[in-house]
Amino acid sequence: MSFGALSKEAHEAICLAMNKLGARSNTGEGGEDSSRFGATADGIPLSSKTKQVASGRFGVTAEYLVNAEEIQIKVAQGAKPGEGGQLPGFKVDGVIARTRHSIPGISLISPPPHHDIYSIEDLAQLIFDLKNINPGAAVSVKLVAESGVGTIAAGVAKAKADLIVISGAEGGTGASPASSMRFAGIPPEIGLSEAQQTLVKNGLRGQVRLQADGQIKTGRDVIAMALLGAEEFGFGTACLIVLGCVMMRKCNLNTCPLGVATQNPELRKHFTGKYGYLVNYFTFLAQEVREYLAGMGYEKFDDIVGHTELIEKREAFGGDDAGSREKHAALDFSRLLHKEEANCPLYHTTPQIHQLDDVLDRQIIRAAQQAIKRQDEANLDYAIKNTDRATGTMLSGIIAAKYGEAGLPDATINVKFKGAAGQSFGAFLTKGINFRLEGECNDYFGKGLSGGRIAILPPARANFAAEDNIIAGNTGLYGATGGELYINGKVGERFAVRNSGAIAVVEGAGDHCCEYMTGGRVAVLGQTGRNFAAGMSGGVAYVWDKNHNFDYFCNMDMVEINLVEESQYRKELHELIRQHYLYTGSKLARTMLDNWNRYVEDFVQVVPIEYKRVLQEEQVKKLQQKIADMQRDY
Repeated sequence: MSFGALSKEAHEAICLAMNKLGARSNTGEGGEDSSRFGATADGIPLSSKTKQVASGRFGVTAEYLVNAEEIQIKVAQGAKPGEGGQLPGFKVDGVIARTRHSIPGISLISPPPHHDIYSIEDLAQLIFDLKNINPGAAVSVKLVAESGVGTIAAGVAKAKADLIVISGAEGGTGASPASSMRFAGIPPEIGLSEAQQTLVKNGLRGQVRLQADGQIKTGRDVIAMALLGAEEFGFGTACLIVLGCVMMRKCNLNTCPLGVATQNPELRKHFTGKYGYLVNYFTFLAQEVREYLAGMGYEKFDDIVGHTELIEKREAFGGDDAGSREKHAALDFSRLLHKEEANCPLYHTTPQIHQLDDVLDRQIIRAAQQAIKRQDEANLDYAIKNTDRATGTMLSGIIAAKYGEAGLPDATINVKFKGAAGQSFGAFLTKGINFRLEGECNDYFGKGLSGGRIAILPPARANFAAEDNIIAGNTGLYGATGGELYINGKVGERFAVRNSGAIAVVEGAGDHCCEYMTGGRVAVLGQTGRNFAAGMSGGVAYVWDKNHNFDYFCNMDMVEINLVEESQYRKELHELIRQHYLYTGSKLARTMLDNWNRYVEDFVQVVPIEYKRVLQEEQVKKLQQKIADMQRDY
């Protein structure tokens, strides 16, 4: 249940109850207010143990990830399989905007897919990234109950996930469209059964934990799911009802009358739920599960996990209607209740091996011990090869755990690399770390950038024009929340997707650049591919339109294109290019700076229409307040 979909009071009540019970609450895809990471109420931690990483990557920073016991990759959910999350602008208040690194009033939309997951190998890379940032956290993957989910679950297990969630039914709060909640999702039993059977048949079940969610409310529901293969269980709707929800189905309109799923401050006053209510509910639920186990003759919960032979079909039911009884008798549950007899455990027995001992970061961390402990400056040099993946991520996790979002002072740890970097170079890089790579890098560079600085440039002896050549792969800067990225060369497709705060300068980009961007600044000193700025609702982009045909490549649904005429924007663009030259030595940047008045005329500015409107409204409010203050003083 997303932070942003639920009210602050409801979300905190759920967190407190789960932490009191030793269970786990989930942040949902909206991130979590950093003030809750170390806070307590009634002596109970306020932070959610499970931090979700969804396709929008809202609020996914290094600090957010290191404060997790479990990190959940949400591929899909029962309420809206195949869709991304949507939070309308009128629900985005100041707290939510700060948490999601946006501004109030801007609609926040998640892409339907994760743009760094197009295969099981890509998923394995993301799991590896997350294990590097927080080696102590379990990584789970949330899938939707559907036909064929068993094959996907087997791939997820091979990608080294610790936990697989099978999500079904029509659950979902906050901003799910009514059509999604009413007409999508199937019972979790169907997907759970297929996942269990496939994992057992392929000898993978012992390596992962299996969780089910979707309209689970009673002890009987828990037992039924356990018999089909689940050993963990997710609760959503039931928790909300305990806290006062009356199922008005108005969550997406921000008009919840009980203050459960609204950001309206007046309606939030009506919230009367307490975390103690949830503690009581789950205490009674656990007692009911124990009674069922005792009635079945078992002492341990693991003894029933996956034992579908214990499920008996009712032969006669359906009331007095003979036709109804005949129809029910024709139902065939044999495939649903099939039990694989492979030589494999039916529940989790063996931890995954994540191979974190030999990553390059281990060397960097040892060399930078004094910089981490005392904030002394460290200057390091390393050769890097394409098997060195997620370089800088483990280092960033250690710094974020020690210093939080503040990180280290600027330029505390400076690392020069030479060679070809592997995937996720500089992922989640925190403040105070500067990476300079002479060479090239693979996909996902700067993913989740959290305040660090990355410069990528060709080797000093390169005899080609950097601005005409691709130097970095696809999906760079995905989900970045802060920091700087300067690239002396072109990048691949989907650059700066869901950027919400980072500054970036590149010299050409492929298709879908700045897609779903909600903040930050991006300057492209060269040509872009198709579909530029699709779904972009915040931030500003500058593009060198030397051929004056950029309108052909730009998706105009949510943005407008302007010449860079206002002095403040000209100064901003000039500073971006100056910084780019400073950190990469770009010949193109030097040429532009030397002939600024000529080159600036060929730049265009891409600004989201909604973003521009909100900024103008803020300026009007400030002006009105200033006038009011002057009148009062007069």
